[in-house]
Amino acid sequence: MGKNRRNIRLENVELTRAGAKGKSIGISDDGRVVMVTNAVPGDVVDVRVTKKKRNYLEGTPTHFHKYSPDRVEARCEHFGVCGGCKWQNLDYSKQLFHKQNEVENNLKRIGHVDVEEFLPIEPSEDIYFYRNKLEYTFSNQKWLTEEEIKSGDDFDRNGLGFHKPGMWDKVIDIDNCYLQPEPSNSIRNFVKEYALKNQLPFFNLRAQEGLLRTLMIRTSLSGEVMTLFQFFENDTENIEKLLGALSAEFPNITSIQYVINPKQNDTIYDLETIVYKGRDYIIEEMSSIFPNTPPLKFKVGPKSFYQTNPKQAFTLYAKALEMAQIEGGETIYDLYTGTGTIALFMAQKAKKVIGVEAVPEAIQDAHFNAEQNGLSNVDFEVGDMKDVFNQEFIERHGKPDIIVTDPPRDGMHKNVIEKLRELSVPRIVYISCNSATQARDLELLKDLYEVKKSMAVDMFPHTHHIENIALLQLK
Repeated sequence: MGKNRRNIRLENVELTRAGAKGKSIGISDDGRVVMVTNAVPGDVVDVRVTKKKRNYLEGTPTHFHKYSPDRVEARCEHFGVCGGCKWQNLDYSKQLFHKQNEVENNLKRIGHVDVEEFLPIEPSEDIYFYRNKLEYTFSNQKWLTEEEIKSGDDFDRNGLGFHKPGMWDKVIDIDNCYLQPEPSNSIRNFVKEYALKNQLPFFNLRAQEGLLRTLMIRTSLSGEVMTLFQFFENDTENIEKLLGALSAEFPNITSIQYVINPKQNDTIYDLETIVYKGRDYIIEEMSSIFPNTPPLKFKVGPKSFYQTNPKQAFTLYAKALEMAQIEGGETIYDLYTGTGTIALFMAQKAKKVIGVEAVPEAIQDAHFNAEQNGLSNVDFEVGDMKDVFNQEFIERHGKPDIIVTDPPRDGMHKNVIEKLRELSVPRIVYISCNSATQARDLELLKDLYEVKKSMAVDMFPHTHHIENIALLQLK
């Protein structure tokens, strides 16, 4: 193999398993791990190495000697380009198999944790059109295929879609997406066509100029719809014309909002949202745990976090509730509560639940959600978890019997873990969207707790992402 990694070629590499971030894993002739993108386990490929490390190589396939028997025909016309559904060409049952393996391997190899029982993975009822939120980017530098570039034709470079993987300033123009139910595709395509017809300036990410920046669409199981636009410039006339046209075309949209964002990033948490039409939120629903009882209702604003697969969120929380083994007299802490979804779900059975969250708007929504669902046995506090979760907090609310924690992908802060060790409650239910950081945290608790159960729940079909619930029992 040559010194230049771009000249390294590997032949007849058999890909045997799935690895991190949806890559497929094989072994080179010299025994190094090879991580390959744009392939699936079972393929036999030649590989062009794009990254060379001491213990592993990364690359892309240049030739397929054999296709995996687990391959299926991808449904989306944008598959292989947009990067959003990397496993859409892999049989769903095999996706579940590899996700289950990832969780088990992470807990064993990273956390060095002995799990008493790995429960079977919970599949998603819907594997298409399951998301309730998508964010699209406007760009006047739409990504072009090699064929389009070589043709020499003059293409309209305005597009509305997803960022091209590895190209922060290029956007793949999307015609039809299989992630979010209607009217999502119809709204996005109408907005794009209106903008093109009326010559509204699409954003230039490098130059930081142009009117149209991003479009977020939220849908809900209750049938409500929200759109949130980010405009780089405060062009009141064109903004109101666009939003008026959208409202006329889709009169049933519940909430049309926008922000003026002149910053160099797309975060909106520090920006004022302006309501053009309707409420400043929509209502999402989740089934009650009790039969013949109205569903729980949750307020979801433009800055709110809510599980993006709402049907599967019920499965996730129901399994967490089952693991918590609530009998009715317990006090529960819900760490990283968001808008209070888990807290309110647990409050259907517990004596008292206290939720903690860093985002003030989320806590406002949590209080609203508790009131509208008639649950008075919940309380919420706002603050950075590593700071607010202290002895004063415990003295205010009483020592918990059970702790439920659902941290972000980075896992729990060391201060939070130290407080968990100090409290030594009988049970902890740890929900995670990243089993690698979950495993790291479990290792820091394993001298005090046994991991009795682990259950993976698939929230994101056709992607490598997987949620996992772990039940910790005090030794």
